[in-house]
Amino acid sequence: MGIFDFLRTKASETSRLLVTNPGQPKWTPRNYTKLAREGYQMNVVAYQAVNRVADAVATIEWQVWDQADKVIEGPHPLKELWAKPNPQTSGGEYIRAVIGYLLLSGNAYPEAVTGMGNVPVELHIPRSDRMKVIPDKEGLVSAYLYSANGKKVRWDVDPLTGQGDIMHLKTFNPLDDFYGMSPIEAGAFAVDQHNEAMKWMQALLQNSARPSGAMVVKEGNLGDEQFSRLQNQIEEQYAGAKNAGRPMLLENGLEWQQMGLSPSDMAILETKFSSARDVALAFGVPPQLLGIPGDATYSNYKEARLAFYEDTVIPLLGYLMASFNNWFEEPFNGAKIMPDLDTIPAIAEKRQEKWDAIDKSRELTINEKRAAKGYPELETVVPGEDGNRLLGPDKADAAANTEAGRNLMKAIAYGD
Repeated sequence: MGIFDFLRTKASETSRLLVTNPGQPKWTPRNYTKLAREGYQMNVVAYQAVNRVADAVATIEWQVWDQADKVIEGPHPLKELWAKPNPQTSGGEYIRAVIGYLLLSGNAYPEAVTGMGNVPVELHIPRSDRMKVIPDKEGLVSAYLYSANGKKVRWDVDPLTGQGDIMHLKTFNPLDDFYGMSPIEAGAFAVDQHNEAMKWMQALLQNSARPSGAMVVKEGNLGDEQFSRLQNQIEEQYAGAKNAGRPMLLENGLEWQQMGLSPSDMAILETKFSSARDVALAFGVPPQLLGIPGDATYSNYKEARLAFYEDTVIPLLGYLMASFNNWFEEPFNGAKIMPDLDTIPAIAEKRQEKWDAIDKSRELTINEKRAAKGYPELETVVPGEDGNRLLGPDKADAAANTEAGRNLMKAIAYGD
């Protein structure tokens, strides 16, 4: 908190218009349970897409940097907290849960349990659908309210900094001022189409995997008793996978008329694949990574995987990193978490190509090259050379043939 924060009393004029009943919970505008059930538990594409994104983020290695942007090698409270947020949860499990809630509901609410000096000692992730935002009369968030099993817990928010023991992660929502928008909402029609296609195919499978045909009465009509008996016989003895191919015995002048699949039945498989591609698109996962046929956006799996990390995972990492670091900055004295992108196999080759081009450049100083790679500057690299001097072509060529030159090249690439 700054020393002049007590002077910050003016609030946004538009935010005041958002609240008609200040101090009361603002309810979420959709049915989270239905979204989670039909869009995740009952849809294999959405289930796998959410897990792919969450697993990709959770398996990336993290580092803790100090205020001078240097990696902290030894023990540090933030490093220990991030590796094991609470006694029951590992760091990877915690990040999976955070990303899962964020993708399924558009909101995630990490909770910090603080110790001495208001320093977080544990991190938890409550269920998103049980958390409610409480705005004040100015339209700003004043508290968060969690309800479960008839009990409620309230966390107040600092009106000046917006900080508290609850951090609200949310996606952009153009029609709501307090809650994020789930990707499932954008892909709701595709999820419904895919689920209906699966139900259709299941029904076909239960009926010998095709429309069975029709029984035609040559003369007259069947009585109610005959019709009911025949219908029960078909359901018990001829329907379902276990009775597939079983011969049927007809009587009373009945004649079996074979029927083939209609054009709509033949197209249902393509409808299933088309809706599956749309569901994957909603979560930013290339269909190739989920084994969905019919999409040729990328020429091979390698390109699709690279695009997945560059277009979906890394931007999500950036959002996650910025949000948590803003939360951690004050209690951990400026220390921050940083993802180690060099450990991501999918982008390692592309990054290596970029680094090779930087190393070969004769228009950049050593420190400029190091800055392009994310390393801090060096004052002295070898005797007589500092990191801000530009090497001439002759000197750069000769450097590779001397021990000092090799140390110079090592400093460019890897640091001290």
